[in-house]
Amino acid sequence: MAQFCRDGRSGVTAGSVTDTLGRPLRDLRISVTDRCNFRCVYCMPKEVFGRDYQFLEREQLLTFEEIERLTRIFTAHGVEKIRVTGGEPLLRRNLERLIGMLARIPGLDLTLTTNGSLLAKQAQALKDAGLQRITVSLDSLDNDVFTAMNDVDFPVDRVLAGIEAAAAAGLAPIKINMLVKRGVNERSVVPMARAFRGTGRILRFIEYMDVGHTNGWRMDDVVPAAEIIARINTEMPLEPVEPSYRGEVATRWRYRDGSGEVGVIASVTQAFCRDCTRARLSAEGSLYTCLFATKGHDLRGLLRGGASDAEIAGAIAAVWRVRDDRYSEIRSSETVGLPKVEMSYIGG
Repeated sequence: MAQFCRDGRSGVTAGSVTDTLGRPLRDLRISVTDRCNFRCVYCMPKEVFGRDYQFLEREQLLTFEEIERLTRIFTAHGVEKIRVTGGEPLLRRNLERLIGMLARIPGLDLTLTTNGSLLAKQAQALKDAGLQRITVSLDSLDNDVFTAMNDVDFPVDRVLAGIEAAAAAGLAPIKINMLVKRGVNERSVVPMARAFRGTGRILRFIEYMDVGHTNGWRMDDVVPAAEIIARINTEMPLEPVEPSYRGEVATRWRYRDGSGEVGVIASVTQAFCRDCTRARLSAEGSLYTCLFATKGHDLRGLLRGGASDAEIAGAIAAVWRVRDDRYSEIRSSETVGLPKVEMSYIGG
């Protein structure tokens, strides 16, 4: 049962809330658009997300004011970390205005995940608006591999330029996420580790996940975390690092010579559901309690239907209290086939 009090940040009576497995609500991932300018083969394949694909209309998207209002309500329930995502969030016009609005909410760790394609032009404005940190998706330094994976011939050098612009703007630490898929880019693991070692940028490898139903996921395509670490360790010896907080997604490893660290997000082979504290808000205002969710809960209808902050807070608490999601722990042939929401829709 939640403990309720008057919270000055949001102006609503709310409090910490836990789910059926005792997991608190601490992290909120906010998708600001379902659109992306890449067609990555593991996320938005062209065969599905082609020219005729119907994305959300502008009026269906939450406004910046609606996002800010919901964020304040979520913070009253104990949310401490906000990650802005997409689709590709930098496609949302005037995103720095939203960042500024969220940055004024006390006590929040505010970060953003991007494919880096538009980062060179926007990094300084995002930092000036109050963005603290940034994560860039980068699946290979080999341009042929990278362009094949993004499937729009976008060159890797322009993403690297975006990373440099983020560093120059003072966004730190910068994290680099690499999705690893068997037979596609696993040979890029060691070159990526070699390139970012000693730079202060934190490289994280992600096991290929069965999110949604359009990416053709197969277990045979997964490169396990243990294999990824073994590949790096052969050339650059590693040692494990203790988690820095409960619910940390990545298993961390540091180079024995002190030249930095890497992480592995192993939701397939080393499920971390038992400590998951994350909720997800889709671009049109649906609340999802799991990356592998089959349905969401409409908050936009409450916002636009005249509900008070207290009523919306109560609805969020009611959803979270009955949450029992642990998909990665119970993954089977039956669960893999469920009609899950697409990762591009709720931001990974």
